[in-house]
Amino acid sequence: MPTNQSEADKHTPELNAPDSLGDDEAFNRLLVEMVADQAPRLFAVVIEHGHREDAAIAAWGMAFEDSAYMITADSNNHYSLSDAENALNYVRTNPNITPHLIWTSPTAANLTDTEN
Repeated sequence: MPTNQSEADKHTPELNAPDSLGDDEAFNRLLVEMVADQAPRLFAVVIEHGHREDAAIAAWGMAFEDSAYMITADSNNHYSLSDAENALNYVRTNPNITPHLIWTSPTAANLTDTEN
């Protein structure tokens, strides 16, 4: 059956599949590096009661290159933020409460867990 395909199109070579990025182990290393390079920084908003009398985690967050996301510890409130430092603007305070933005490292936490 005749087609409208040109003679040049009939002889176009197939697109070659891209070269492999290595064996499974090498590819997995590339994935781990990619995730580590692009992972958000984790933070907590901790409220201090009085002057070092007590403290509690009020919220957890993730900071990306151009934004941040925070969720309160009770999961009732979610916030999209332009910057992680803005998280302190959403914590209720009074003269007896001081909010703190605390950066955390999942690697450090994982090392601590595996050492026990």
